[in-house]
Amino acid sequence: MFDNPTVFLLLAILLGTGLGRGATIGIALFWAALQPGIGWYGVERVNIQLGWDSRYFLVLGSVVVLVQCYRHLLRYLRNEAGKTAPQEPPREEGPFTPTEVSRYARHIFLREIGGQGQQRLKAAKVLVVGAGGLGAPVLLYLAGAGVGEIAVIDDDVVELSNLQRQIIHSDARIGMPKVFSAEAAMKALNPFIEVRPYHRRLDAAVAEALIADYDLVLDGTDNFDTRYLVNQTCARLGKPLITGAMTQWEGQLSLWDPAQGGPCFECVFPERPAPGMVASCAEAGVVAPLPGVIGAMMALEAVKHITGAGEGLKGRLMIHDALYAETRMIRVKKRKGCAGCSA
Repeated sequence: MFDNPTVFLLLAILLGTGLGRGATIGIALFWAALQPGIGWYGVERVNIQLGWDSRYFLVLGSVVVLVQCYRHLLRYLRNEAGKTAPQEPPREEGPFTPTEVSRYARHIFLREIGGQGQQRLKAAKVLVVGAGGLGAPVLLYLAGAGVGEIAVIDDDVVELSNLQRQIIHSDARIGMPKVFSAEAAMKALNPFIEVRPYHRRLDAAVAEALIADYDLVLDGTDNFDTRYLVNQTCARLGKPLITGAMTQWEGQLSLWDPAQGGPCFECVFPERPAPGMVASCAEAGVVAPLPGVIGAMMALEAVKHITGAGEGLKGRLMIHDALYAETRMIRVKKRKGCAGCSA
């Protein structure tokens, strides 16, 4: 039988597939028995000459053949099922990448924020006026929180004396415009946000056009002219405004939203102090962590306002005395005839 070249070729192929010796011989004998030129007589003659038990090999070969046929049938059925199965429509990308989900997980776990609140933060556009003592923590925490677009306007440059409290800047960036220094720090902290730096002073020529583009404004400036300009522009455009101020050991903050029935900054502070009456931080000094405390509270109010979490400071003025660890809350009301919000 093994003189037959076809049988010899079959044995070689089967051995090449990695099947065992017994299975290979069994399949060859099974196949040879079905051939007209060999038949069962030829198989038995070979078995007698070699001393093999043909029944063992034939049974083993039959089992292997059946198993292989079953495997091919399953493969065929799977292929056919794949051709006829309806194609799943492509999934739309969610609002966050897997990396962003991990980044904002501690927000998403909060019942008051959750996934929807984080989406509101990502969709929000916030303008921060000033990149100094208060602006530094505000900008970093808004960036970390995932506010989608943050603009910052300031005409100042980083100086050595700023680094005692303005933690967004660094020694290596002394002399750099503060808005570009802040942008670098914010993008390093969170590359998923968009930062728009404006290296110029906020004045009446640009205030309305700039503020109109944003949902919320945070003012951390240290001069009264800018504070009153920002307040009046926000009131006129119906934009909510969060302000903060500090000196030495004391700071204050509030949320002003006259469009929603609350007072504006001028309702509570109707007159600007005379020049020289209020000392600046450069003149009076300020304890290093205080801007961080007040600035972080401003950023917290912004996150709450955007997400709708908790109760904001609208209609309340928070005053923090860091020297004696006291915080007071003062109720404030809309003032009739206010020049800032009644026009």
